[in-house]
Amino acid sequence: MESQRSFLIIGLALVSFLLWQQWQKEYGPQPVTPVVQEQSQEAPQGVPSFNDTNNEDVPSGDSMPAAQPMASATNTQRIIEVKTDTLDLRIDLLGGDVISADLLKFPVEQGSDIPYSLLRSGNGLYVAQSGLIGAQGPDASSSGRPVYTAENTFYEMSGDTLVVPLNWKNNQGLSITKTFTFSKDRYDVNVSYTVNNGSTNTATVQPYAQLKQVMQFDDDSNMFMPTYRGAAFSTEDDKYQKYSFDEIEDENLRETTKAGWVGMLEHYFVSAWVPSQEQTNTVYSRNLKNQYAVIGVLSPSESINAGETKTIASTLYMGPKDQEKLAKIARGLDLTVDYGILWWISQSLFALLTFLHSLVNNWGVAIILITVVVKGAMYWLTKKQYESMARMRNLAPKMQQLKDRFGDDRQKMSQAMMELYRKEKVNPMGGCLPLLLQMPIFLALYWVLMESVELRHADFALWITDLSVKDPYFVLPILTGASMYLLQKLQPTTITDPMQQKIMQWMPVAMSVFFLWFPAGLVLYWLVSNVITLIQAKMIYASMEKRGINAK
Repeated sequence: MESQRSFLIIGLALVSFLLWQQWQKEYGPQPVTPVVQEQSQEAPQGVPSFNDTNNEDVPSGDSMPAAQPMASATNTQRIIEVKTDTLDLRIDLLGGDVISADLLKFPVEQGSDIPYSLLRSGNGLYVAQSGLIGAQGPDASSSGRPVYTAENTFYEMSGDTLVVPLNWKNNQGLSITKTFTFSKDRYDVNVSYTVNNGSTNTATVQPYAQLKQVMQFDDDSNMFMPTYRGAAFSTEDDKYQKYSFDEIEDENLRETTKAGWVGMLEHYFVSAWVPSQEQTNTVYSRNLKNQYAVIGVLSPSESINAGETKTIASTLYMGPKDQEKLAKIARGLDLTVDYGILWWISQSLFALLTFLHSLVNNWGVAIILITVVVKGAMYWLTKKQYESMARMRNLAPKMQQLKDRFGDDRQKMSQAMMELYRKEKVNPMGGCLPLLLQMPIFLALYWVLMESVELRHADFALWITDLSVKDPYFVLPILTGASMYLLQKLQPTTITDPMQQKIMQWMPVAMSVFFLWFPAGLVLYWLVSNVITLIQAKMIYASMEKRGINAK
């Protein structure tokens, strides 16, 4: 197989994949556009824009709740602010939900002072809800969700930890303290319920935690940078499973499993509820009015005898897709950094990329170094590919003689070709197999450079100040196209079909156009890879000439 044809195959496969992604986006099943409800005029900024005085958000549990009198609060008293070194949160005292979460170390744009908002209220609703249902669960009361009280309206971290307690009590003597515990330099928050049963009867409660998001949003994904935005969950049998908004619209998920977690994913960020991993939980999804997608987890019911106190805890993560930190929180949570079916290769390449970055402290230089390492490790495959193609080119005159001799007799032609290959010790697939072996590594590295939050706003040099977005002046794509052209000229071809010749001549131009929208980090990898291939080709051809093998 000719090297030019190999480039053609790669290019067409890549283009086909990207076009399929774009077709899915534009013509595949689309989420129903929601009718966004307007907020009450009395609602302060940060209050969710849905009717949050009823229990439409609360899932069904193991038992029916008993009606319980609830406290009341005005909207102006409901919102408290919590600020740590990593998070700036708004918590609604109605239910104790997190209705806003700004990531202080991740600006919206490079150089901006505005932090990225992961959770938010208003028209782009995306909140983290949790509570207690069950027979005595306050969140399942017929009169509405509980209104907690807090000592302050603003909490700020001054040490290594910050504890924010919210309190609630009913007339029967049942008191609950919902506590958010924050740690320095962390995005995982411990959310616990301390239930004190001061009544004369046994109290039964069931914890739930869920993420709620509007299903219509501005999608920053495109055919050149396909990214997933939607829900995901984990079970004992499946460490990581996507569950898109379309799937939530079509069918409610309900699966019982030991451990497990649920999450909502964006390109570089994730929110997730992780219940106790030592018990059997139920993951579920809900479609609310074809406007909001909900994915959550129900934990087992807990019984608290009269006079007893029991604490129930879970973890809420709101932050970047940091694989190392996510892996420590729950099994499979690090897979939200979605590398696809080649994740096992991608994770190894990411570990290598991270190690190289620790040596040079520049992600662009680390990409160059990992390209050198990968291309060096695959040199023997490249050598076999080039030598095999050269031997096939040398057989071209003999192949033409066979065609002239046997004409249209395909059976005899095939037998003669196989005999010629055996005699000359040439493998007709020798030029293709090395290429196929290299493709998974390229694709795995592609997803590493696409998905890793470490490359977001990562500076390289000169005009490349963000490796996660396209080159602002398109210098790298043009240089990549030029390198592909040089490779094309360096590698001889026996293609005689005029149409194929034209396609091959224009392939560098076509690929350069596609590279215009690729992240600069990925284009940098491809450019360096082409330059190394040029050098390797020169070395291989020189070695072949010395051994008497005609390389051209």
